[in-house]
Amino acid sequence: MNVRSNKTTRGAGIQPEEMPRKQFDLIVFDWDGTLMDSTVAIVKCIQAAARDVGLPVPSDEAAAHVIGLALPEAMQVAVPDMAPAMYPRMVERYRYHFLTKDHELVLFAGVREMLNELSQQGYFLAVATGKSRVGLNRALNAAGLLSLFDATRCADETFSKPHPAMLQELTRELGQDMRRTVMIGDTTHDLLMAKNAGAAAIAVEYGAHPIDQLQACRPLYSAKTAVELHAWLAEYA
Repeated sequence: MNVRSNKTTRGAGIQPEEMPRKQFDLIVFDWDGTLMDSTVAIVKCIQAAARDVGLPVPSDEAAAHVIGLALPEAMQVAVPDMAPAMYPRMVERYRYHFLTKDHELVLFAGVREMLNELSQQGYFLAVATGKSRVGLNRALNAAGLLSLFDATRCADETFSKPHPAMLQELTRELGQDMRRTVMIGDTTHDLLMAKNAGAAAIAVEYGAHPIDQLQACRPLYSAKTAVELHAWLAEYA
């Protein structure tokens, strides 16, 4: 099930000359590490899950690298020597630990203001995330952002990043042009998904992946903070 806003038109009552479009009509955000300050919590939960099942505990870097992937795939990559029979147990322990922490998580400073302004300006807004549908809906409700997004895609509904399916499905659902769509994320998984789909990509440097890896994907722009991202979108998006 996708989360849709009640708006059928965006920017209603605003004449085109009052709200010129620069580059994009659809802005798609990753969730963890891009809108929600959850990278450290996710890393600790992956490590705790590995510890629970008696497997080698991945380093902070290794655990952070898998953020954004579908959960079963993330566990496999984070602990590559894990036997397939252990995957469900690892996922279950990760979910257990994350549920004890997710109520403590907060949006990055400036995110709420950025999303409100973009919505008011008539952009279509969406989320493409490695979270499950249940997890994303819980997070959107807790953050009070449910009504701001026109559509969302989760990793348990389609192919995991960096496959282009999430962006392809979002643009089709919202009737948008991929060439006027931008994907914003904190991982190379996000940026490569955008490249594979034919969308533009913007990196944020305050999430899971190192800046040099993000830059290697040649994003259109790279923001050091959510406030800096907001300023760039206000000027150029």
